[in-house]
Amino acid sequence: MKRILLLAFAIVVTVTASARNYSYDKEILYRGTPDEYTAKMCRLDVAYEEGTEGRPVIVWFHGGGLTSGWRHIPETLLRDGAIVVGVGYRFVTEVSLAETLDDAAASVDWVLNNITRYGGDLSKVYLAGHSAGGYIVSMLGLNKAYLAKYDIDPDKQIKALVPYSGQVITHFAQRQKQGIANLTPTIDEFAPLFHVRGNAAPMLVISGDREIELFGRYEENAYFVRMLRLNGHKDVVFLEVDGFDHGDMSEPAHLLLLKYIRDRK
Repeated sequence: MKRILLLAFAIVVTVTASARNYSYDKEILYRGTPDEYTAKMCRLDVAYEEGTEGRPVIVWFHGGGLTSGWRHIPETLLRDGAIVVGVGYRFVTEVSLAETLDDAAASVDWVLNNITRYGGDLSKVYLAGHSAGGYIVSMLGLNKAYLAKYDIDPDKQIKALVPYSGQVITHFAQRQKQGIANLTPTIDEFAPLFHVRGNAAPMLVISGDREIELFGRYEENAYFVRMLRLNGHKDVVFLEVDGFDHGDMSEPAHLLLLKYIRDRK
């Protein structure tokens, strides 16, 4: 694990000044023949630079505990010319967790089938997300069944998985449905930890400061990374953002993701 200091981020933010000239394609429905709720939630937005090709693609899943939040495209990710896709999905207040994860998988299927017309490179598709979005990323990448439904192999078709401060035990929204308290950890089929394996796609795992993270989220992710490595994973990087809590760690994490993408070209 590498601890990233706040001062270093001040320097990086100063150097990387502003967003580029992006166009947006919004409110794209990625599921067919939906009911009213699905039609509202299962949409995505694409940010891209016109007239370009061969660009990395970041598929971004928002946070909100799987019960709130809204799709968005983080402006900080629009610094290096990557295409960014902001994904919406149904919440577990209305559907099962399996259906929420299937929404996310369907959005990835849409991206792989459509992103080249925006200039995207199919060999450089990254899945990333914060908090609940980070949980979704890890579940899609480690439990291959969700993407296999769409004939997608995440080990071969996803460049890397990048969860920011994601839950890796069974998500607390699922535990609440089962009457289990937030601070009572469980691991079942809805826990990324349950699916750790050595042959998964490369991973960049980012946590906020261990002293101020949510519910021991740093320790969860440290154990997660340890188990990935013990299972033979050779390409997992773990970074801790010093001085940032669960809610505000995403901004510096965006910069770490962009650097990670630049380094992997």
